[in-house]
Amino acid sequence: MSDTASPFEAVHIGLVSISDRASTGVYEDKGIPALQEWLTRAIRNPISWETRLIPDERPGISATLIELVDQTRCHLVLTTGGTGPAPRDVTPEATLDVADKVMPGFGEQMRAISLRFVPTAILSRQVAVIRGQALIINLPGQPKSIAETLEGLPRADPPAPGIFAAVPYCVDLIGGPYIETRAEVCDAFRPKAARRSFST
Repeated sequence: MSDTASPFEAVHIGLVSISDRASTGVYEDKGIPALQEWLTRAIRNPISWETRLIPDERPGISATLIELVDQTRCHLVLTTGGTGPAPRDVTPEATLDVADKVMPGFGEQMRAISLRFVPTAILSRQVAVIRGQALIINLPGQPKSIAETLEGLPRADPPAPGIFAAVPYCVDLIGGPYIETRAEVCDAFRPKAARRSFST
């Protein structure tokens, strides 16, 4: 059932896959399809997309983020790839270059989730920032890790909340649209005073 006739506000989302090889066609990009699949399941609002597939070049990454926020007016921008320690991994630096505010809790929680699986999660350097009225978050490069960090590990012992549970309220606070999620995929948290009721 489509939510396009629902009372939910439209949300404009930018997705940026950062990879030298995928951007030159050496292999197929899997980051953007994985993000679109998960976000479509999780979000009830109508979504319009801006997608970009670009190489690991710091000036180009920063310019793309600026374009998505300042020109196309995305409310949320998610990047995938380029967050490791290798010389070509410059996504965090490029993201910090365009930041008005840094939101360190997102990166901390992503690493905490990934550490449940591999000790090398401490090598990941994802950051999240606010630019204007947009939230920008670096995500891992692997589709499985993307879903785990967004959704969390609700059935683990102990459970680990995913980062997307905090995204809708953060977007509220910076002046973006009210994002409503499907609780069976991601139960977004808001203080009681910040919640709205919808009849659907």
